Amino acid sequence: MSVFLKGAGMGAADAVPGVSGGTIAFVTGIYEELLHTIKQFGPSAFVAWRRGGLPMLAVHLNLAFAIPLLLGIATSLFSVAHLVVWLLDEYPLLLNGFFFGLVAASAVVVSRHPSDWKLWHMLPFACGLLMAHGLPSLMPLITLLGSQSLMLIVGGAIAISALLLPGVSGSFLLLTMGLYGTVMQAIRSFDLGLLSVFAVGCLIGLSGFSRLLSWLLRHYHTATLQLLIGFIVGSLPVIWPWRELVSYQLGPEGQMIPLGYRYLAPGDYANLTGEPGLLFPVLGTMLAGAVLVLALGRYHRADSPDEAAAGSTTSPDKKDGSNA
Repeated sequence: MSVFLKGAGMGAADAVPGVSGGTIAFVTGIYEELLHTIKQFGPSAFVAWRRGGLPMLAVHLNLAFAIPLLLGIATSLFSVAHLVVWLLDEYPLLLNGFFFGLVAASAVVVSRHPSDWKLWHMLPFACGLLMAHGLPSLMPLITLLGSQSLMLIVGGAIAISALLLPGVSGSFLLLTMGLYGTVMQAIRSFDLGLLSVFAVGCLIGLSGFSRLLSWLLRHYHTATLQLLIGFIVGSLPVIWPWRELVSYQLGPEGQMIPLGYRYLAPGDYANLTGEPGLLFPVLGTMLAGAVLVLALGRYHRADSPDEAAAGSTTSPDKKDGSNA
């Protein structure tokens, strides 16, 4: 049930442009197991099946973890995600405030993990910041592909890869590609044609990117964690509640693709839009999101008290330290 609920949290987060399911996986302590499990779905699974049949295959694929996680994500996408999208339409300031607090606190929780931090680890942190800032501006180029099927495949590969990156929102990248509305409508109407094309892209992205991240965490653990923290911090402006869209372009189906925002103080937002800035309610939702994440992080540390010690003695990032 615990893994199912964590999957549901990932699915709900990924429904909101600007929030990453990878952040939820990281905070709840299943991130590296998630990467390892995804990586197992490959040619080695066939070898495991040949050697020990279905029992060995189930162990190899870590199905005791994968099945409840996927059920949680799927259940959330087809239920909770509807509520989240409705809240985004009706109460955007409050919802963005909640997720801003959630993501900001996630950066604090993740930053506690490295036990052998070195000054040069600021470099991958800075790279994460720059990439989180620059990726959305490149996504509108996907519209140049023309074919919707090709766009869905490429978009699916990119979006699912972003799901694995804490702080990088697959749904926000879909929004900047002009595919967010198409995919969400396909989910709501259960359009198997569009969803199957999108799923092909997702499988391609999962297969390649999970292996890359697994390799980086295995060989450069602390440096990769710092890169991920950079992604998380760099994503915060995207979900700042009080902002004004200053540039956009139209997608192939006439949908608006945001390109740039101006970030405002609550009072300036109220003066500009004529709508209340809701300063204290938004601060309340920010606090609620932060408290939720900090509580999850504390629960995870209490649930695995040996994690920090094990990480400091077995972390493959010793390569990093030896070069510092």
